[in-house]
Amino acid sequence: MPDSPVALLRAHARHAPWNARGLAAHATALVDAAGMRPTNSSARAALSARAIRFYVAQGLLDHPEGKGTAATYHYKHLLQLLAIKIRQREGRTLNAIKAELPGIAGDELERRVSAALAPALGTGTDRQVAHDDAPPARWHRLVITDGIELHVRDDSPAARDATLLALREGVRAALGREELR
Repeated sequence: MPDSPVALLRAHARHAPWNARGLAAHATALVDAAGMRPTNSSARAALSARAIRFYVAQGLLDHPEGKGTAATYHYKHLLQLLAIKIRQREGRTLNAIKAELPGIAGDELERRVSAALAPALGTGTDRQVAHDDAPPARWHRLVITDGIELHVRDDSPAARDATLLALREGVRAALGREELR
């Protein structure tokens, strides 16, 4: 039996802790891979370390552990950030999201986020069981940098051109190496 979307989302906790830039890249890759179309320019804006700090200052994200460059973000922050970006892409304003988030318990937040991101988490109706007589799968090969590649199966929701580009840039950003871009 395949893992539930919640279990698949929880698997991302093993990547924590993140710095602000790493958290932004991880969240961006997940939201973009889910194929969620932005409804306005705020939702379309790519996440950055600056945006993370802004969300903390506005009370949308909990404060990280540590200060300055030593600040670290955990799974709870990832959930909060994903919820913000998902709701923005649904057309909600930051003020509306700020009013809504405190009333959502952690497990409910996790369920909502995992349901919205199910395509990116590897669940859904597009999954198929491979058979011996099935044609071989086609793959997209994304070169990140020398020695690092990312492979995405053609029938994945993440195989769209815009999503592939976002995945490549997200991995490069997570590596934190500007010369890779």
